[in-house]
Order: sequence, then structure tokens, then C-alpha cells
Amino acid sequence: MKLRKLGNSGLEVSALGFGAMGLSFPTAPSKEESIRLIRTAVEQGITFFDTAQGYGENELLLGEALEPVRKQVVMATKFGLKNGDVRQGLDSRPENIRAVAEASLKRLRTDVIDLFYQHRPDPNVPIEDVAGVVKNLIQEGKVKYFGLSEVNAETIRKAHSVLSVSALQSEYSMFYREPENEIIPLLEELGIGFVPFSPLGKGFLTGTINSDVELDKADTRNILPRFSKENRAANQALVDLVVSIAADKNATPAQIALGWLLAQKPFIVPIPGTSKLHRLQENIGAINISLSNEDLTKINTALAAIKIVGERYPVQIRDITERK
Repeated sequence: MKLRKLGNSGLEVSALGFGAMGLSFPTAPSKEESIRLIRTAVEQGITFFDTAQGYGENELLLGEALEPVRKQVVMATKFGLKNGDVRQGLDSRPENIRAVAEASLKRLRTDVIDLFYQHRPDPNVPIEDVAGVVKNLIQEGKVKYFGLSEVNAETIRKAHSVLSVSALQSEYSMFYREPENEIIPLLEELGIGFVPFSPLGKGFLTGTINSDVELDKADTRNILPRFSKENRAANQALVDLVVSIAADKNATPAQIALGWLLAQKPFIVPIPGTSKLHRLQENIGAINISLSNEDLTKINTALAAIKIVGERYPVQIRDITERK
């Protein structure tokens, strides 16, 4: 497994991380199977694991799975949701940040949180105050590095003026390229790492989902506008592009999607999630995908001609999660 540094922070992790959120969904495998999967990821060289206060029992699962190999891995978690539930709104008050940190330390079975993200910006709490609290937690030895998630450029600059931001976690993939406009250039300027979530477009870029596929009733993608039957049909051109590139490169669509992300900047570390061992191994194979400058130019030219249809989130969630 190749390693990457998240910006100038000195935080070095595997070039591909593991997003554990999906292991707490209703359709997730059993606890025992999930623990085996996480430990297999470590054996395969993955050192970077992502969870959050807001992912149900996920921190407990990760804590148990990684306890035997704690010194080998970097664990990232998040604060900033009211009672850990996005539906209840946001809460980055200083006292809540501290309470979440203490609870996460226990659930993760560790004495320090490697990377502590604000899950979403809280309009009621200045980001400078948030950064100040995390700075104190770092001074107390309870946190090592500070991260932000889904924030705009102005917020990043304000936070970074108080405490160096080590990483930004936001959605980024061939399916959602908004960060290219302003965020990625800023991260490069400030020396901040970028951790894309949903790097496979929540599975859309794997080539296994089209307008004919019936999603399980418990599948959370059912509420996402981008995954309506009509929008999946409208966005099929993107999948066709990725599938064709994969065929040319003797790779899978998922490997091309991840390889494309890795080729964008050396400080980008995607965190695909999966509940299946064969998908884990497939994702890891993306590390060896080689895309030349000519390949990237061709891909990006084709991507520019494809208009993605459908919002990322339904209105009731977007009102909370997309506040900047």
C-alpha cells in the first residue's frame, strides 16, 4: 500500500482510506463480519479509518475492530450534530464538542483521536470558536489533528487562521466535481489534505447501478434525488464513460473512478466504504491504476460534456447539511 501525506500537517496515511459509515446501515453485515472486514483492510495495508458520532454504533464497531492494531492505524471521527442525529440539527457549542470528544474516546477505545472533524458548519457558532476548542483539546493530548467537512473557502480560511486545518472531508468524485472550482486550489495553497467521501458516487460509478436496478427498500439512496429512476437514466452517460475507460485499462469502473481521484492531487485520500471483501480488494487495486496526462485530459474533456442531473440530498436534509 502506498502512503500519502494530508497536506503539510505531517499526518501520513494509506493512499486509500476506509469509510466505515455503511457498516452501520440496516443492510450491513453482522458485527462479526464487519470486524473481520475492517481487520482484513488493515492486513491489506489500509491505515486510515473514518467514522463519526452521527453514524449510530459505528464508533463502537471501529473501536473494537481496531483495538488490537491501534498503533498501526489513524482513526478519524466527527462532532457537530445535535445528539449525534443530523435530523435534529447542528450543535458545535464548545461544551458539546468537548462532550463528544470524551464520548468518542471511550467508544473508540483510545486515549487520543487522530483526526477530529467538524461534521458540518454550525451557523450559530463562529468557526473561530470551534477551532479554539479543538486547539485546546490538542493541547490536552486528546486530539492530534483538526479537520472540517463540507465547508466553503471562507470558513476554511477563518478556521485555519486559528488552528491549522489538516484535512477537509467533502464529497468529490466524477459524479460531483464542485470542489474543483474553489476548494481544491485553496487546499493546495494552504497545505491542507483532501479526503473525498462518496468517491464512487455512492456506488453509481461502479457500473452496477442503472435505471432498471431496483434498490432495496432499506437502501438510504432511495431518498436521494440523484438516485431516482429518472435521474439514474439521465446520468447513464457518465457510467458508460467510466465503463469504457475501464475496458481500455483492463480495470473495473470502480478502480478507474478511484484512480482518477488519486491522480488529481497528491494530497487527496479517498475513503470508499464497502461491506464486501471482494469490493474491498477491488478498491485497493485502484492504487495501481496508472492514468497518464493524456488519459486525464481525455477523461476530463469527456466529463465536461456530461451534465449531471439531480440534487445530492432531499430538501429536508439539504437545509441542514449544505449550510456553509
